Amino acid sequence: MGVSRTLSGDKGLVGSVGPGQVSRMTLTEKKFFEEVIIAGFGGQGIMLAGKLLAQTAMKGGKEVTYMPSYGAEVRGGTANCMVVISDEAIASPVVTRPNSLIAMNKASLNKFGPRLKRGGLVVLNSSLIDEYEPGGFEEGVDIVSVPADELAIELGSQKAANMVAIGAYLERKGFFGADAACGALPEVLAKRYHKMLGLNSEALRRGAEFARSS
Repeated sequence: MGVSRTLSGDKGLVGSVGPGQVSRMTLTEKKFFEEVIIAGFGGQGIMLAGKLLAQTAMKGGKEVTYMPSYGAEVRGGTANCMVVISDEAIASPVVTRPNSLIAMNKASLNKFGPRLKRGGLVVLNSSLIDEYEPGGFEEGVDIVSVPADELAIELGSQKAANMVAIGAYLERKGFFGADAACGALPEVLAKRYHKMLGLNSEALRRGAEFARSS
């Protein structure tokens, strides 16, 4: 039976699964490897979004690293975190050329968009990003424009925009669903905020629904 480990705090989070889980992979199967940057500004719940993605992947039996960046948030600039998800051990938590980007504001899109790998995915918050240059991305990048703030406000709180974006990302990538993220929410949300579990779960599903229909 596999085991998982969570290390959280300023040094990031690392998860591992036991050999019983990994051994189900065959040599002919393609190994899964995903590098994600989630970025926005302070107050948008960027770190919570990253922790949720990491925890969802861990519960799904993947190797995970999570690396937050707090300094820029304190200065009022771009706050970001890096999440790496893999079937195998991860050599480094640092992401320089992500497969996917979740950009919650224009400054984040401008900073990290050009780093996306060819054929990658960008989920952008069109509530705060009214225009962008598609030519600024590598060839074949899938662009999902989601009015995350508006959708969150419809549900009752603009603060749930981060969950809308994560839901859209999960739906578009297809390796974990919004329901899996809902199941991981209680483990990353502080107990004093558990009264918000319902709202955040709704936001995850609403983001997935939007991505599915767009």
